[in-house]
Amino acid sequence: MAIEAEWEPDAENWLQWARTPGFDAYWYYRDAFFGAILPSAGPRTLEVGCGEGRVARDLAARGHAVVAVDAAPTLVRHANAADAGGVYAVAAGAALPFGDAVFHTVIAYNSLQVVHDMDGTVREIARVLAPGGFLCACVAHPVTDLGRFTGEEDPPRLTIRDGYFESRRVEDRVEVGGHTMTFRGWTYSFEHYSLALERAGLRLEAMREPQPSAEGEAYARWRQIPLFLNFRAVKYAS
Repeated sequence: MAIEAEWEPDAENWLQWARTPGFDAYWYYRDAFFGAILPSAGPRTLEVGCGEGRVARDLAARGHAVVAVDAAPTLVRHANAADAGGVYAVAAGAALPFGDAVFHTVIAYNSLQVVHDMDGTVREIARVLAPGGFLCACVAHPVTDLGRFTGEEDPPRLTIRDGYFESRRVEDRVEVGGHTMTFRGWTYSFEHYSLALERAGLRLEAMREPQPSAEGEAYARWRQIPLFLNFRAVKYAS
């Protein structure tokens, strides 16, 4: 789920990671997002940072007419191959190839923290949203993303790093369960996200700190500390 082609170098790794059923957090958090954040399907839904397409496919299964974009050409190719009826295109979040006010809903599922120009991406999302339309996002939780675990306690202890307000580059290589992936992006604070919404003319309407579903035993520690932050914002009616 990348923008600005941040994940193109690891596109094939991400394909294997994302398409292994039950492997990563998505499978245990998606219902909380779809249930508490996603509005009813409108005329058109855009996903920004679609990656290999699993969120777009889940949106379509819930009745959304989806257009999806990602800056990584390899991921867009795989998304198209897996969903012959879908509409996928190569595009960066800060330069969306659509007219003004043409979407009812825009989804950014774990993609806003991947972009360096997060403000510009949110402005572009607001531009293509119709008045009264929604931005629905899942992001790495700012507190967890800007902290680190200390010791071996259970539940784990989290310490916030120095320089909380700085946006820092992230490039973490992870090897688990026979899969390898380099996660690239930036850290953003609550204020970074809030200011981006305000500047774009979007009003925060709902915010949730989801816990993994009961089946996600590998994510049991995240029932004590939030891994993700979900929110829905609405575009001011003109």
